[in-house]
Amino acid sequence: MTEPTWEYEGYRPEEERLREALCTLGNGRFATRGALPECTADEIHYPGTYAAGCYNRLTSEVAGRQVGNEDMVNLPNWLPLRFRPTGGDWLTPDTAPVTEHHQILHLGPGVMERRTRYALGGDGTLFVRQTRLVHLADPHLAALRTEFTADGHGVDLDVEAALDGSVTNAGVARYLALAGRHLTDVRTGTEGPDTVWLHCRTRTSDISVALAERLTADAPVTDANELQRAVQYLRLTLPPGRTVTVDKTVALHTSHDPAIGDPLRAAVDRAGAAPGFDALLETHRTAWDQLWRRTALDVPGEPGSILRLHLFHVLQTLSPHTADLDVGVPARGLHGEAYRGHVFWDELFVLPYLNLHLPEVSRALLRYRHRRLDAACRAARELGRRGALYPWQSGSDGREETQQVHLNPRSGRWLPDHSHLQRHVGSAVAYNVWQYCEATGDTGFRDGEGAEMLLQIARFWADSAEYDDRLGRYRIRGVLGPDEYHDAYPGAPRPGLDDNAYTNVTAAWVLTRTLELLRTLPEPRRRELEESAGLEPDETARWEEVSRSLHVPFHDGVISQFEGYGDLAELDWDGYRKRYEDIRRLDRILEAEGDSVNRYQASKQADVLMLRYLFGPRELSALFQRLGYWVDERTWAATVDYYLHRTSHGSTLSGLVHGWILTRARRADAWRFVQEALRGDIADLQGGTTGEGVHLGAMAGTLDLVQRGLTGLETRDGALWLDPVPLPELSSYGFHIRYRGNWGVGLRLRSGLLELAVPDSDGSPIDVRLPDRVVTVRPGETVRLVLPD
Repeated sequence: MTEPTWEYEGYRPEEERLREALCTLGNGRFATRGALPECTADEIHYPGTYAAGCYNRLTSEVAGRQVGNEDMVNLPNWLPLRFRPTGGDWLTPDTAPVTEHHQILHLGPGVMERRTRYALGGDGTLFVRQTRLVHLADPHLAALRTEFTADGHGVDLDVEAALDGSVTNAGVARYLALAGRHLTDVRTGTEGPDTVWLHCRTRTSDISVALAERLTADAPVTDANELQRAVQYLRLTLPPGRTVTVDKTVALHTSHDPAIGDPLRAAVDRAGAAPGFDALLETHRTAWDQLWRRTALDVPGEPGSILRLHLFHVLQTLSPHTADLDVGVPARGLHGEAYRGHVFWDELFVLPYLNLHLPEVSRALLRYRHRRLDAACRAARELGRRGALYPWQSGSDGREETQQVHLNPRSGRWLPDHSHLQRHVGSAVAYNVWQYCEATGDTGFRDGEGAEMLLQIARFWADSAEYDDRLGRYRIRGVLGPDEYHDAYPGAPRPGLDDNAYTNVTAAWVLTRTLELLRTLPEPRRRELEESAGLEPDETARWEEVSRSLHVPFHDGVISQFEGYGDLAELDWDGYRKRYEDIRRLDRILEAEGDSVNRYQASKQADVLMLRYLFGPRELSALFQRLGYWVDERTWAATVDYYLHRTSHGSTLSGLVHGWILTRARRADAWRFVQEALRGDIADLQGGTTGEGVHLGAMAGTLDLVQRGLTGLETRDGALWLDPVPLPELSSYGFHIRYRGNWGVGLRLRSGLLELAVPDSDGSPIDVRLPDRVVTVRPGETVRLVLPD
């Protein structure tokens, strides 16, 4: 079998930022963008290294006001390794002629290879081959092997390797007006004949960061440390045709790391004790082999190649090492500085995949939310409500990190940002808790931290609901839905919308599930929970009432995105497409014209339709029935059709959700949206945003589209539920999952045949439920089922 790769050929400056993001290497603790080591940060290149959970807060003056922002910090750059013919200029693809250039991401072993040939004048060339890794087995190590070969004639080569502490956060153009110098107190030094080090700290969060670099070559190494750079020099003599190798091994530690005393001592010791490059590569490759066996999808053709790349980037951000950390799911991975490294609701698209492959990682990500439950309760109290209000954007400590203003690049104007009103993020946290517990059977977490989060989120929704005598129903006012375009009614003095359908239905679901959990908890635990939360005797009765009578608006036979959506003006979609071609960011276009998207029936991404992404047909129908509404397939089909014609798909999540829904609602149209989800980052469909960081939720969602969307896989009531749907373009696939103590449970679908195999173990049998039958598969058994047409 050919090793999977992702490759770029030729040097194209305009593509460098995109390539750097998609060639990022990481191990869950830290990641480094795929920048060329001889290039520094400029308009073309942006080397960046980011450690999970490493944030810092700075204050900037924006539009005449003081604004605080917390950012994931760009750490000292460990990559620099530049070279030049002795007495000449440093070589880069931007300053010297390049006759060939290849960049290859080897997905199997998790390494990046680059091959570049520089013309040196006359018939001489310098061929540079580099192999880079961020070690998966030892999450504090990275290594870079550089092989120089002179062809045509020999050359003396000066080589400079460095650790650069002068870096800033400058990877997103629209943030450049904000303060970005997060590192201070940079010190450098030397440890022995081949090792230098750099130490610094973040300005306000006071996180110590230390790197140590060991340089190995068949030539003397000298150091010449500078104020903010630890520097080593080599001079190499390259006879024609002979290859000379330089190995750079780097250790990175921060004061967040467990089981260390001093980060600098730890980094120096680790770099000194690290084995050579070949041995590091071997253990790194073994760790990746093991991780692929636990997580990989088997999908043929181009979709399979893209899915493999998506999984690679998910695993580099959220690896088994994540289980030891206090971190959430950064929406743009550890791949860049967009969204400032913040945690949104993207775990909603990530955890369902991880639950069935790396449940220990899912649990750690949920514990990130639990550790910030007190902060969420404090936020609710500040609003005058009980319960827990989780922030739309989260960082280090659980406070609301959503920006107060944002820049519209089209108009150049800074605008108020009201996206913190997306309070549905609490429902996403509750949903993830429930799905994790159903997939793993982890009753300890469910009855412990999980129950504590569910109770406080349910409490917030019940306390947010106001009874409307005219409607005879409860309403939730002043919120934003997932759409994000609409943040106020036209001409309204205050932001917020009433009765967003997605918010209200998911709130009803949270209340229903929490009541169900309270009824089934062991009495001693239920009593503890009620006492510690100060639950009043009549609270659960109100929860029951609210969960059955929240208002869901309708208009013209479809579910309304929010109350009054159907009264908004219709947009001239054809006219705007002719004028602008790409109208994904319709909100920016209209604002630049002096108009507002709030006036129109126009959505950025799936909002109402997100309900079918979260809930299967039966469960969603039951939710609406509990609320007193009859939503049959005809109503749902009309709702799907209505919003398909009014959505601009200004988010990478939009193609994913619409593709997922249409595989069952309108199969002939599904593939177009699935393709958009698959190509969102590799083709940079959102217009330059991928270079600032990948879209992790959309990447993970494409994996889950195969795992759960196409198979109809649900984990509930102690069984695996399957209802496969044929999609001609993805008709053959397979994967292995970890389900309730059974490792490596295999599912494969091919030509109307479903095969399930449970490896031999002392685990329990698995009940598998299909629409037309129930099958019990015991460990050591394989069953093959013919699916109905």
